[in-house]
Amino acid sequence: MALMPGEKPKNFKRTMKSLLKTLAPYKGKLVLVFFFAIASTVFTILSPNILGNATDLVVSGIQTKDGPDFGRLMEILLFLCALYGLSFFFSFIQGFIMADVSQKVVYGLRKSLSEKLDRLPLQYLDGKTHGEVLSRFTNDIETINQSLSQSITQIITSFTTLAGIVAMMIYINGIMTLVALIALPLSMVIIRLVVRFSQGHFRNQQRFLGEINSHVEEMFTGHLVVKAFNGEEESIRQFSEINDRLAEASRKSQFLSGLMMPLTGFIGNLSYVFVCITGGYLALKGQVSIGNIQAFLQYVRSFNQPIAQAANVANVLQSTAAAAERVFEILEEKEEAEDLEESCSIHPQQIQGKVEFRNVDFGYSPENRIIEDFSFTALPGQRIAIVGPTGGGKTTLVKLLMRFYELNKGQILIDDRDIREIPRCDLRRMLSMVLQDTWLFSGSLRENIRYGNMRSSDEDVTEAAKAAHIHHFIKTLPEGYDMVINEEASNISQGQKQLITIARAILADAPILILDEATSSVDTRTEVLIQNAMANLMQGRTSFIIAHRLSTIRNADRILFIREGRIAEQGSHEELMALNGFYRELYDSQY
Repeated sequence: MALMPGEKPKNFKRTMKSLLKTLAPYKGKLVLVFFFAIASTVFTILSPNILGNATDLVVSGIQTKDGPDFGRLMEILLFLCALYGLSFFFSFIQGFIMADVSQKVVYGLRKSLSEKLDRLPLQYLDGKTHGEVLSRFTNDIETINQSLSQSITQIITSFTTLAGIVAMMIYINGIMTLVALIALPLSMVIIRLVVRFSQGHFRNQQRFLGEINSHVEEMFTGHLVVKAFNGEEESIRQFSEINDRLAEASRKSQFLSGLMMPLTGFIGNLSYVFVCITGGYLALKGQVSIGNIQAFLQYVRSFNQPIAQAANVANVLQSTAAAAERVFEILEEKEEAEDLEESCSIHPQQIQGKVEFRNVDFGYSPENRIIEDFSFTALPGQRIAIVGPTGGGKTTLVKLLMRFYELNKGQILIDDRDIREIPRCDLRRMLSMVLQDTWLFSGSLRENIRYGNMRSSDEDVTEAAKAAHIHHFIKTLPEGYDMVINEEASNISQGQKQLITIARAILADAPILILDEATSSVDTRTEVLIQNAMANLMQGRTSFIIAHRLSTIRNADRILFIREGRIAEQGSHEELMALNGFYRELYDSQY
C-alpha cells in the first residue's frame, strides 16, 4: 500500500536509531571525523575575516601618502593560503575515514543479511519474490552506503559552519547579524514541511524499485514460458504499470526534495539584499569598515550554504530511512526455532533409520491445514512409497521430515528421538533428497555433483555419476566433468539435470533417502537403469518415494495413499489392489 503525502513510515524513528546502532562500533573513527570536520570548518570560517583585514590594510594604505604595506599584506595572504591548505588537508582526512567507516558498515549489513537469510524459515522466503529480496541486498544497501559516506560529514560540517559563521558575524556587527538570521527560521520551516510531504514518496520509490526488480528477474527466468504462451504483451503491460508507479513516486519525491535548495536559496538571497542595505547604511554612519562589510557579506553567502546543505542532507536521509527500513525489516524477522543442541556431533552412520510420525498436524497458515493427525512408523531399511492425488500433502510430509517447516502439533522422531532435539546440521546429514524440481548452480558438473558431499574425491564423484547413469553423457562433452553449467542450467536437458541431482544424492550416502518424483524427467529406458541404481542405493536405507507413476513403487515394502492430509489406505501393492479402494482406482486409471 502506497504512503500518502505527509505520511511518515511507522518505524521512521526506530529505523534511524537502528542505523545509528550500526555505527556504534566505529565511535572512535567517528570522533576523529568530527574533529577533522570541525578543524576544516574553523579554518574556512576564519578566512573571510582575515581577508577583510587585508582589504582594510589596502584601503587604509591608499588613504595615506606611503601607500599600502605590501610586506604586511603578503604575510596576511600567505597565512590565508596556509589556512586554506590546512582546511583542505583536514577535509581530505575526514572524507577518507568516513569512506572507510561507510564501507565497513555496509559490509556488515550485507553479511548480516546473508546470515539472516540462512536462519529465516522457508515460510518467509516462500512469501517473497527473489527480485524483492535481491533489491534489498543491492539497491537499498547501496542507498545507505551513499548516505553514510556523504551525509554524516555534511551534517557535522553544516552545523559547525553555521555556529562558527554566526559567532563571526556577531563579532563583526550585531545589527547586521540579526538581519541575516531572519532566514534561519524560515528555512527550517520549509525543510520540515518538504520532508514531511516527501518521505512517503521516498519509501514508495524504494518499494516499487524492489517490485520492478522482481518482475524483471521473473521474466528473464521464465522467458521460455513467456515466449511459448505469447505473454510478451502482458509482461510489458505489467512492467509498464510498475514502472509508472515507480516513475510517479520518484517524480513526486524528487520534485518535493528538489524544492528545498531553490527555496532556501531564495530566502538566503533576500537576507543577502537586506544585509547589503543595512551594511551600506552603517558604513555611511562610520559604524563598520568596508573590509568588515566585505567579510560579513562573505559570511552571509557562506551562511546560506550550510542551510542549503542541511536541506540536501534532509533529502538524502529520506531515501536512507526508506532503504534502511526495508533492510531492517528482514533483520528483525522471526528466525527458525533454535536448535536445542548447538554443535553437530551425530555421525550419519550411527543412524539406524527408524522414522515415526506421531499425531502430526501442519498448515502453511492457521486456516489452511494440510496435514491432520498423521501417524505412521517406517522401520529401518523399509521402502515407503507415498502416493495420492495432487495437493494431498505428499511433498509437505518430507519437508516436515527435513524440518524445513515447524509442526503445528505432534512429533516426528528418528530412532525414537524428536527431530526438534537434533541440530539441523546433523538432521540434514541423515537425509539425502532428490526433488522433482531440480536445482543446479552455476559451476562445473563436478562441483554440482560434489555438492552432496563436499569432502568427496574426484573418484567418488565419478562413481556416483556412474551409478546414476550420467557418466557416459558427461564423458561425451568436450570439457567432461569440468563443463560449466550456465546460470539457468539451460545448456543441459531437464532429464540430464535430474540425473545429476540423483548422482548428488548417491554421493551424500545418507541413511535416509527421499525421492520426490526422482525419475519424472527421464525416458523409459533411463528410468529402468535409474530404478536399478536406486534399488542398490536403497539397500539398508530407509527410503521415502513419492511417485505418480505407480509402476515405479510396486516393490515398495509399504505404500501410503495420502488423501487430504490423512492416510486413506496403506499396505503392500497386492494388499491395496485387493482392497479395491482409492489405490486400485488410481492404478486402473494408469493401466
